[in-house]
Amino acid sequence: MRLDKFLKVSRLIKRRTIANEACDAGRVLVNDKPAKASLNVKAGDMIEIQFGAKAVKVEVLDVQETVKKDEAKELYRYI
Repeated sequence: MRLDKFLKVSRLIKRRTIANEACDAGRVLVNDKPAKASLNVKAGDMIEIQFGAKAVKVEVLDVQETVKKDEAKELYRYI
């Protein structure tokens, strides 16, 4: 699954266009490397997102095309 779509489905970022812009600005790292929005994400990948002065680091546990809002937190684990 594309990185921008995963960020939207997992609700780490609310909209896919915002996820695209964050990737283009270099604020999203996958496995400690700057990532493009089109990068394929798989279970076990580490994603770090810069929100201003705050950084969020998560590990991908599962990749699904659609998921209910309550189950979105099961796709990743905070580190």
